[in-house]
Amino acid sequence: MINNALAKRYAKALVQLGSEGGLIDRFRDELAVIDGIFSSSSELRAAFADPALTQIQKKSIMKELAEKSACSELVSNFLMLLVDKNRVAFLGQIVQTYETLADEFSGVIRPLITTAFPLDSVQIAAIQGALEKKSGKKVVPQMVVDASLLGGVVTQIGDIAYDNSVRTQLKRIKDILQKG
Repeated sequence: MINNALAKRYAKALVQLGSEGGLIDRFRDELAVIDGIFSSSSELRAAFADPALTQIQKKSIMKELAEKSACSELVSNFLMLLVDKNRVAFLGQIVQTYETLADEFSGVIRPLITTAFPLDSVQIAAIQGALEKKSGKKVVPQMVVDASLLGGVVTQIGDIAYDNSVRTQLKRIKDILQKG
């Protein structure tokens, strides 16, 4: 719980910084690159968790990482702040929270749309348009194919799921028939 509050505080500050300069999306991209590097490298995570390394050594590693990733000065400074405050271990949570807060600020939703078979771009655009009309927000769909649905679409937006799959409809019919 305390980690979530901590991640939210850092992410919120970065969103505010990004919004002032119109850099929210750029920060998102830069943070995603850095987070990807950290998630794929257990040695890097271990180095920042190692108490034998000094703050200067850790800052040097982070500075080099930021430079190689072509991070902006603000994101580089943010990463250095995480090293100073010993918060690098929370980078993944901070990035995830940043993405959520940035989407809220920008009026974007990212629904998970699951279908039984791949959809073409016209079908995706139709679903996207309907969701934008219903929500009043920009929709960036994330498509997943799950053949077990048999047909139809399941749309997950945050905690809300709209299940219009054939599998679910067949299950409802079965339940009605069993109840008599």
